[in-house]
Amino acid sequence: MSDKLLYSLARPLLFSLDPETAHNFTLPALRRAEALGLLRHHARPAPDPRTVMGITFPNPVGLAAGLDKDGAYIDGLAALGFGFIEVGTVTPRGQPGNPRPRMFRLPPAQGIINRMGFNNGGVDAFVANVQASRFYQEKRGVLGLNIGKNADTPIERAVDDYLTCLRKVYPYASYVTVNISSPNTKNLRQLQGASELDALLSQLKSEQARLADQHGRYVPITLKIAPDIDLDQTRNIADALLRHKIDGVIATNTTLSRDAVKGMAHGEETGGLSGAPVRELSNIVVRALKQELGDTIPIIGVGGIMNGRDAKAKIDAGAALVQLYSGLIYAGPALILDAAAAIKG
Repeated sequence: MSDKLLYSLARPLLFSLDPETAHNFTLPALRRAEALGLLRHHARPAPDPRTVMGITFPNPVGLAAGLDKDGAYIDGLAALGFGFIEVGTVTPRGQPGNPRPRMFRLPPAQGIINRMGFNNGGVDAFVANVQASRFYQEKRGVLGLNIGKNADTPIERAVDDYLTCLRKVYPYASYVTVNISSPNTKNLRQLQGASELDALLSQLKSEQARLADQHGRYVPITLKIAPDIDLDQTRNIADALLRHKIDGVIATNTTLSRDAVKGMAHGEETGGLSGAPVRELSNIVVRALKQELGDTIPIIGVGGIMNGRDAKAKIDAGAALVQLYSGLIYAGPALILDAAAAIKG
């Protein structure tokens, strides 16, 4: 039975559950299936290696951060055939995130609104989970670790949280993503402003150099940005990335725009909107970044990839790699194979 057919049978059951309940059911089930060897015959993309940021990715289709915030399900997710896995966002101290309900499906738009608020068990538990995974222990592939700040850390001290997390995750990461673009942590997107971003990137690069000396290994840093920026803001961010020699940029996070979901059930819920409604907003940012960055700094494109065509469009817009999240909820794991096949051509 094909992956598409299996998921088409399972999806009505999953969609009958509250989204967060479905999420909390699916990931442990995936972990159990992998541990029992039930995913050995799962269809995987053909090899299509890409060298980006000095790292060789087996294929250009990755998992976006947010699905596995605590790094507790790495082995199960890796068994689905991703070219790379990104987990987090993690904060220095554990925090519960926002009150439930905090995740909402919008099926007519193939969208999801979430206001999770960086719920996670803290960086020490996160690192322990990463270390316990066979994916890490056996160096099976590329692992991105995504870091953020605690909700109660004042924005003027945000850099302290990022530095704390960077030091803790650095030894275990293929690359580290600095998330300054979640709409669900108060004032976080202020860090995309010119002066704030300059100060943050300067300290992160200094710490990266120190850690590279300490560990004898250079770990690239990527910056994850929002889709809700204009052309001038995009240029300012690109300029900062170039000046500070940041290794990569992930475009984009979720959007605050509701233009695509007006009048829909849950369409006015607070939080970030992902899925198909963010596709073109993300593509606009990817194209603008590519124009400013050229081939100097690679772009990882994420947002609204619901089928293979969408993945290819991200590459055509200028992305070197792509990531999936919401599309997996609507299309299932067969989306990984479809995206990789469309990119390979």
